[in-house]
Amino acid sequence: MSSLPIRRRILGVDFGRARIGIAVSDELGLLAHPVKTIPASRDAAKQIDEIVRKKNVERVVIGLPRHMNGSVGEAAGEALAFAGKLRKLLPCEVVTWDERLTTIAANRALRDRGQKTRDSRNVVDQVAAQMILQGYLDGLQSARDRGPEQVVRQSD
Repeated sequence: MSSLPIRRRILGVDFGRARIGIAVSDELGLLAHPVKTIPASRDAAKQIDEIVRKKNVERVVIGLPRHMNGSVGEAAGEALAFAGKLRKLLPCEVVTWDERLTTIAANRALRDRGQKTRDSRNVVDQVAAQMILQGYLDGLQSARDRGPEQVVRQSD
């Protein structure tokens, strides 16, 4: 019986103007788990740096909220600027990942579980980060299954 290789973790980030959702992968790189929501303040990057070091993270994946036609708007520009700030600070790779509709899907998932929107504001950001990261992890697995010549779709 073969065992799956243990890897360092991957961190998912749902960047927002008010709050930033954080999720982290398991050590096998198969499942994303919500971690926390932090305020989008001046020390947000520092808080992410602390999580990266504490969780032994090898890569940070930031959701890039493109428009449905694929173009980059104001929110995506802000996410790209935040990614640039993290690249200068963190001891690991920082990439972006197309996150179209993840916040809407996260809200729907929480509503389907019976949580009211008002009660789930902080949780929805974590769930959106979890969805961003899970999409990225699934993309990595799919690329592994297709062979080494395949590349995971990144936004930047």
